[in-house]
Amino acid sequence: RKDEIMKAIGKKLDRYKNPWLELKIQYGQNKGKLYNEECDRFMICMIHKLGYGNWDELKAAFRTSPLFRFDWFVKSRTTQELARRCDTLIRLVERENQEYDERERQARKEKKLAKSATPSKRALARQQTESPTS
Repeated sequence: RKDEIMKAIGKKLDRYKNPWLELKIQYGQNKGKLYNEECDRFMICMIHKLGYGNWDELKAAFRTSPLFRFDWFVKSRTTQELARRCDTLIRLVERENQEYDERERQARKEKKLAKSATPSKRALARQQTESPTS
């Protein structure tokens, strides 16, 4: 399961040039008011860097990061609370990856159908040379 989580996070981060700044998470209706998007982005990137399950190291990263110097809420979270939030974010990322793959598969299928529906240029050229119109 740990490897699946790391692959899912890696796949999500690969879609961005600079995930530390650009990463977007589709929350749906249940976006919490406690954690902000910057915090969630940092959390996902740090899980990718440190590995899943290293909650003490994640907590230390939050404490030493200049981004959260004045964010008392994040600094005061326990490792269990950070782990719970990370699991929630990972579920969101996995769901988003699944939707992304389905959209990509659908687009590929539509492209293939469109390609097979329209005759190729060679076939059109062959038809024109075989039956010249006068």
